[in-house]
Amino acid sequence: LSQFAFSLLIYYLLPGYYPAAGAVTDGFIMRIVKLALNHYIMSFGMYWGHRAYHVNTFLWKYLHSIHHWARHPLSRNTYQDHWMENLINHIAGHFSAQILCPLDHGTFWVSHIFRILESLEKHSGISCYLNLAHQTQRWLPFAQMPHHHDWHHEGHKSCNFTFSALGGVWDCIFGTRKQGRADAIGNQATAHDRYLLASKPNNRKSMMDDPSLVMLPSTVFLLLVAFRLHSLGFTLISSSPVA
Repeated sequence: LSQFAFSLLIYYLLPGYYPAAGAVTDGFIMRIVKLALNHYIMSFGMYWGHRAYHVNTFLWKYLHSIHHWARHPLSRNTYQDHWMENLINHIAGHFSAQILCPLDHGTFWVSHIFRILESLEKHSGISCYLNLAHQTQRWLPFAQMPHHHDWHHEGHKSCNFTFSALGGVWDCIFGTRKQGRADAIGNQATAHDRYLLASKPNNRKSMMDDPSLVMLPSTVFLLLVAFRLHSLGFTLISSSPVA
């Protein structure tokens, strides 16, 4: 409901946020490139927000712990979270990505549907060929599969690892990927899983495990989104040609 209310609000406050059906100008390859870039931007915003939920005691206690009651999640647990967290995730995710890398009408809705599938799948407790969204993105470097998020939920409060949505690249860049039970799931193990299994575990804490510092990337990211909005005059697509 909080996401719906916010989406309805920006429909009236930000004309052009929802792209017009007839405004497609890019070719197929460029649309795919923009879709991938949009998803990595979305994933970056959600990665640091998710990491902050675990590291910052206040955010964990009053927001994210509600979602983590499920140690072995099922798809129905996907949206069982605090309404404020749900709203924050939408702002840091789809909303920010659309402001920084706008998608056209078709890819906009493909992106939303794909993200819903990805979220339902990673909470399903099943990691196999039936995970259509994850199988589709499996060719990407550092791809994340449902078994990664399942392991994340098993850790409850201490699971300060595997925060990424879509792609998984930010966990690998910032050193928070764990392979989980990759050694027991056969061909669903990714190339990075096999690399981690062959490596020595690295449990060292980083400076971003500080409850205050962990808020910095999200703050800078949202300030960038605000600056972009300001530079656009609070509209993504002009309703009339500029003289």
